[in-house]
Amino acid sequence: MLPDHAETRAFAGGKMLAAKDDGVGLITFNQPEKRNAMSMEMWTGLGEILDEFADDDSVSVVIMTGAGNKAFVSGADISQFEKNRNSADAQAEYDRATGVGRNKFHAFRKPVIARIRGFCMGGGLAIAMATDLRIAASDSQFGIPAARLSIAYAPDAVKRLIDLVGPAHARMILYTAKRIDAAEAERIGLINKMTSEEGLNDVVLDIARSIADNAPLSVAASKLTINEMIRDRSERDMEAIRKMGEICFNSADYKEGRTAFMEKRTPRFVGR
Repeated sequence: MLPDHAETRAFAGGKMLAAKDDGVGLITFNQPEKRNAMSMEMWTGLGEILDEFADDDSVSVVIMTGAGNKAFVSGADISQFEKNRNSADAQAEYDRATGVGRNKFHAFRKPVIARIRGFCMGGGLAIAMATDLRIAASDSQFGIPAARLSIAYAPDAVKRLIDLVGPAHARMILYTAKRIDAAEAERIGLINKMTSEEGLNDVVLDIARSIADNAPLSVAASKLTINEMIRDRSERDMEAIRKMGEICFNSADYKEGRTAFMEKRTPRFVGR
């Protein structure tokens, strides 16, 4: 995905991998023998990677992908269900244990792109829906099998599903538990773009590089504003939006953007 010279670091016993190059961070769900099913340890590792990327000014955008060609993330690791999710009380403890990583993911301020190939199911689809952009190969499959396991899909994930595809398509996906292909996912708005398997890397990297080349403060302001405006009106943090606008207009990057435009050259943004 990234050039060979990009150093890869292992987290969660090697089940989560992190690399970075030229403004782009890469997170790989690395449990291909289980179609990258998400374990409790992997949530902890994801949180640790996001902490590092959040503090690294050289990383402007993050790509998430699954190891191999079979899956992005096929869902939660069902092998842990019997021990860790066998009752309502156990589920509450599971939510607490994985909640740190989830909260760091949902609060991450930089853009995140899901590079999807193969299965993107259940909890894996919840991860993809929580990213900013979803780009999928034509061989991808999507679905939420909660109704086949007699479990309730998380309310925040249901909300994201409704926001993306509307209540009618959300009902069809949740009630039937059937899989849909990438073409249908694109048609209903579940993903931003479908591309060929061969072209997936180029398309994702082109989008990531385009974001990385833009002013970081402006991109952060856009992410903040979008996230606040899709909340209920009573929950929106309009003061945070106002402050972010001030930061942008008072920044050195705003001056650089104006100067570069007048001089007809590419701006050199630094994020300040």
